[in-house]
Amino acid sequence: MASLGSVVRFLNGELRVKSFRDSSRNGLQVRGRGEICKVGFAVDASIEVFEKAARAGCDLVVVHHGILWKGKRDVTHNRGRRIAFLKGRRMGLYACHLPLDAHPIYGNNIVLAEMLGLGRIERFGRYEGAYIGYMGRFSRPMPLRRLASVLGRGIGARCLALPYGKGAVRTVGIVSGRGSSLFPEAVRKGLDCFVTGEMLHEAVVEARDARVSLVIGGHYATETVGVRALMPLIGERFGVDTVFIDAPVSI
Repeated sequence: MASLGSVVRFLNGELRVKSFRDSSRNGLQVRGRGEICKVGFAVDASIEVFEKAARAGCDLVVVHHGILWKGKRDVTHNRGRRIAFLKGRRMGLYACHLPLDAHPIYGNNIVLAEMLGLGRIERFGRYEGAYIGYMGRFSRPMPLRRLASVLGRGIGARCLALPYGKGAVRTVGIVSGRGSSLFPEAVRKGLDCFVTGEMLHEAVVEARDARVSLVIGGHYATETVGVRALMPLIGERFGVDTVFIDAPVSI
C-alpha cells in the first residue's frame, strides 16, 4: 500500500510535468482514495477503461490522455460522466500527455526508438517549445517493410508502410500519436523515414512529394508503450500491484 500523495509527487517530479506547455492539465485530475494498493495504466481516460479498472480493483488510473484539457468544453457531457464514475468508486485519475511523449527513459518515443534498434539517438520534433520525439540511425540500412514489421511486433499492431523514399532506410524520426505537424522537421533534417501514429491526408501528400517514407502504427498503439514502461517503475518503487488496461480504438 502507498499513499496517493507520494505516488503523485513522484510522478510529477519524474515526468517533469510543470516543464511543458501542454493543453492537457497534467497531474492528478481526479482525487480518489488516500491509500492505494493497485494502479491501472491506460492510454485513454474513457468509461471503458474506468469500468475495466474498477473490475480489476484499481485505486488509481494513470493515463496518457486525460479528461481535463485547457480551453476544451464538455459539450458531450462525457467529462462529467467520467468524473462522476470515478468519484462514485473513489478511484483517482492521473494524466500525463506531452511529458510522457518526451521522457528520455519512459516516454513513448524513446521506447519506440529502442524497439527499432536505432543508434545515435537524439531529440527530434520540437513542439510548444520542447522536443517530444526522437530520431536515430540504423547501423546498416533496413528495408522499410522490415522496419514496419519490427515496429508492429513491438506495439502489437499492423503498421502501414508507405515507401515514398528510399527502399532501405538509414535515418528515422519518431513522434507517437498524431505527428503530422512535426513531419516538416523530418524533411528539413533529411531523414529517410518518419514514424508516427496517424497522419493527416495533406501531410501524407507532402511526404510523397518530399520523398520521405512513412510508417504509421496507429495513434493508440504507438502510445501504449509509455504507460507500459511506467508500470514496473511504480510497482517496484511503491510496492503496489499494476495492470495495463487495454481499450484500443481502431481508426
